Amino acid sequence: MSTSNGQLSVLALTCELVSRESVTPEDSGCQPFIANYLASSGFKPEFMRFGNVDNLWLRRGTKSPLLVMAGHTDVVPPGAVSEWSSPPFVPTIKDGVLYGRGVADMKGGLAAMITAVRNFVNRHPDHAGSVAFLLTSDEEGPSIDGTKKVVEVLKLRNEIPKWCVVGEPSSNNTPGDVVRNGRRGSLTGFLTIYGIQGHVAYPDMADNPIHKAIIVLKKLLNEQWDHGNEDFPKTSFQIVGINSGEIVSNVIPGKLEIQFNFRYSTEVTAEQLQQRVETLLKEHKTDYDIKWTLGGLPFLTKDGTLKSGVYNAICAATGKTPQFNTCGGTSDGRFIATMGTDVVEVGLCNKTIHQVDECTPVEDLEILTSIYEKILEELLCN
Repeated sequence: MSTSNGQLSVLALTCELVSRESVTPEDSGCQPFIANYLASSGFKPEFMRFGNVDNLWLRRGTKSPLLVMAGHTDVVPPGAVSEWSSPPFVPTIKDGVLYGRGVADMKGGLAAMITAVRNFVNRHPDHAGSVAFLLTSDEEGPSIDGTKKVVEVLKLRNEIPKWCVVGEPSSNNTPGDVVRNGRRGSLTGFLTIYGIQGHVAYPDMADNPIHKAIIVLKKLLNEQWDHGNEDFPKTSFQIVGINSGEIVSNVIPGKLEIQFNFRYSTEVTAEQLQQRVETLLKEHKTDYDIKWTLGGLPFLTKDGTLKSGVYNAICAATGKTPQFNTCGGTSDGRFIATMGTDVVEVGLCNKTIHQVDECTPVEDLEILTSIYEKILEELLCN
């Protein structure tokens, strides 16, 4: 599965990466392998390790504009191996479909990027601008010592990409049918509501925090945070956990812990959401404590060279028209966008990501490679 010049096929490259058991934050040698593989194409590696996280910055050329291909080498744990139809880190093909942990999220996309870039450089060695890879082993983890830290380094030395293509599995049914040209912000609240512990037979001598929380949570659930806009759906509020401690049938608990998350549009800020929640809590004279974690700011890549280039590339490679939207979760694109970089996410289908028997059709690897090649041509050959 290699060519006469020693280049691996996209399938062989995917299998090589999937066979490395790189459960977050482990890289398991993926990044050194990729650096060595791309060395003959003129890419110079810079390894950046922060904490226990491996990151790799690979760049070819010094001229502007700079196009970055971004992704991650870490994967989520496979779960119960006995539930897989084949070992999760032994790439297995059945009926034209490749199975293995990370095949779709996102080692298949990463292999397609690498293959596309090598093909592109072979055909266009004197292309305009520069191409770089930004890879991390911390995307599936806390995302603290990965892309976020690399972006800080790039900002300090003013090495700012003009465009970035993130290889996350954005597609629904076929590669390129959906492109993310932005993401909603993510804000998590850790709320504690205090009461007075007591015996359930003597409720007048206690203060049940669960009862107080029901009123407040109903208000939060019914609140209209915004109406969204043409690029973003309306802001959503979701309760993700409630804990009153050890449950005993004859004890009123003394406190209740609630965790919730906002996925918010550009119609509202994180500060405004925090203020509105705390105003509501005070209106109901709630004895509470709250802590906030900002997971990422919303970002949007508007119409321009990157969007039009990606649109043209997908149409040419697949004969189909892509849909651009900002749905889904967060990705490391949120960190890259803080540099003023235009960011899009286009990759394989996401139907089986993080699931047992994660898989992708082998044909989709070839289609995605073609899409990436045409994106490179649209941006660096015109």
